[in-house]
Amino acid sequence: MRTTLRLLLAVAIGLAAGLPVAWVTFTDSVRELTIGPHQATVRPAFDSHATLDFGPLLPLVRVPVDAPGSLGVDIRLGEAQVETLEELVQQDAVIASQPQGEIAEVRAAVADMATVAVLRGAGVTLIVTALTVGVWRGVGPRRRRRLVHDLRHPSAPQLVTTLTLVAALGVGVALVVTSPDEGERPEPDWVGVRSVFPQLPADPVLDTLQISDGSITRGSRALVEGALYLYEDSVSFYGELAETAAEAQLRMPEEDEFTALVVADRHDNIGMDPVARVIADLAGAELLVNVGDDTSQGDDWEQFSVNSLAREFDGFDKVAVTGNHDTETTEQQLRDAGFTVLEGEPVEVGGVRFLGDNDPRGTTLAGYTETAEERDRLVLEQDAELLEAACVADEAEERASVLVVHSWGSARDVAASGCTDLVLSGHLHYQVGPQAIEGDGESPTTRLTIGSTGGAVFPIALGSKLRREAQVAVVTFDADGVPVGVQVVSFTPSGDVDVAEYVELPLPVADAEDPDADEPEDPEFEDSPPPVEGE
Repeated sequence: MRTTLRLLLAVAIGLAAGLPVAWVTFTDSVRELTIGPHQATVRPAFDSHATLDFGPLLPLVRVPVDAPGSLGVDIRLGEAQVETLEELVQQDAVIASQPQGEIAEVRAAVADMATVAVLRGAGVTLIVTALTVGVWRGVGPRRRRRLVHDLRHPSAPQLVTTLTLVAALGVGVALVVTSPDEGERPEPDWVGVRSVFPQLPADPVLDTLQISDGSITRGSRALVEGALYLYEDSVSFYGELAETAAEAQLRMPEEDEFTALVVADRHDNIGMDPVARVIADLAGAELLVNVGDDTSQGDDWEQFSVNSLAREFDGFDKVAVTGNHDTETTEQQLRDAGFTVLEGEPVEVGGVRFLGDNDPRGTTLAGYTETAEERDRLVLEQDAELLEAACVADEAEERASVLVVHSWGSARDVAASGCTDLVLSGHLHYQVGPQAIEGDGESPTTRLTIGSTGGAVFPIALGSKLRREAQVAVVTFDADGVPVGVQVVSFTPSGDVDVAEYVELPLPVADAEDPDADEPEDPEFEDSPPPVEGE
C-alpha cells in the first residue's frame, strides 16, 4: 500500500509538470493550411466560435461551433491567387456554401495540435515521474530521514538554500508555462448579420452568423452583401437540386450486382458534390470513379475541391485519374484524400479490376502548355502503353474490365483491341455513348464519355449555380466485377434532373462504331457546338 501511494505521488508530481506543458503547447500551436483560395493560419481559441479574419478590407466573421468546453478556432486568411477583391469574395462565398471539406481540414489541424500537445505533456510527465522515483530510491531511507529532519529543523544556510531552490523552480515553471506577450487584438463588437442586413432570407447558418461592427463593415457593405446573397443563391440552388435528385428513379442493383458512381470535370464546383452523393445513394453505390479535372489549373489552393469530394464520399472505395487541368499537386492531394490514383498498371479497387493513367498533357486557363504535335504524341504514346498493359493482363487471365482515362484519345486502340470491357472518360464536357466500339474482341468494348459533373463552361465551374448541363453516371457490375450496365443522370441549369434509360452491357455487335468516327480533332477552347472540350 505504501509503495502504491508513493508511486501515485510520483505520478502526481509528473502530471503537475506535464499538464502545464501540454496546455501551453496547445494554446501556442499554429498550423498553416490552404483554405479555399487562401493561405491561412489556424490557431485554437477558447470562445466557442470559429472566427475568420479576411484582412483589413472586410469585417471579421464568426459562427458558433460544437466542440468540447469552450474550444473554438481562430482562422486568419492570407494571400489568395485571385485578380480582384470582388473575385475573392465571390469564391469565398461559394465555397462557404459547401464547407464540409474545409471544415474537416480545420478539425484535423486542431486535432493534430491537440495530439502533439498531449504527447509532449505525456513525455514530460513520464520523465518527471521517472526522475522522482529514481531520486527517491537513490537517496535511500537513511538520507530521506535526514532530509526530513533538516526540513523540520533547518539551519540558516539550509533555509536560504531551500528558499533559493524553490524560487528558482517557480521561475523556471513560469518561464515554461507563460506564453510570450504578442499583444492583445482589440475585441470587436459582434453583431448578428441580420441586424446589418435584415433583408437576408432565412438560413440556419445566417441565423447564427456574426460580423464585427464598425467602420470596416459599413465601408465594405456592398461586398459583404453581395457575398451573402451569392452564398444564399448557392445554398438554395444546390439544396433544391439535391432534393429534386432524391426523387429520381434509378435502377437498383440486383442481389449479385453492385454499382459505382462516375464523376468527371468537376472544375472546383463543389456544389454538385452532395447532389452526386444523392444519386450514388439512390443507386446503392459504394465505389467512386473520378475521371479527372477536379480543378481548373491544379494550384495548391484548389485543394478545397478534392477535400469536398473526399468528404462527401467518405467511406467509399475511390479510384481516380487526373485530367489535363490537374497537376502533380492535384494527384498528391487525391492520394492524401484516400483515392487510388491509377498509374498504367491493372489494380483492383472495390471489387473491380481497373486500368488507367493520368492525362499526359498540361493546361492552364490560357490554354495547353504543349504544342499540338506534342499533345498528339503524348496521347498516342499513352494509348500504346495502356494497350500493351491491357492485353498483357488479358492474356494472363487478369483482365482489367474498366479502363479509366481523362480523354478518349488515350483509349482508342485499347478499345479496338477488345482487351477491356468498358472505357470511361470525360474531357469533352458533353456525353458520348454508351457506344459499342469496333474491335478484335469477342464482344465490343463500350465507350462512355460523360459530361462535366460540375457543369463547366471551359475550365470554369465554380459558381452559385450550374453554368450548363451537368452529368454523373452509374455503372453496374456483376459479382466478378464485370460491367453489365450503365445509366446516365443529367442536371440542367434550371434545376431539372433527367435519368436516362438503363443500358445493358455488352452492347450488340451490330451497333459497333469506328472509334475515330465523328470525333473532334482538338476542340478545346472553341465556341461552336457541340459543347466544346475546353474544360
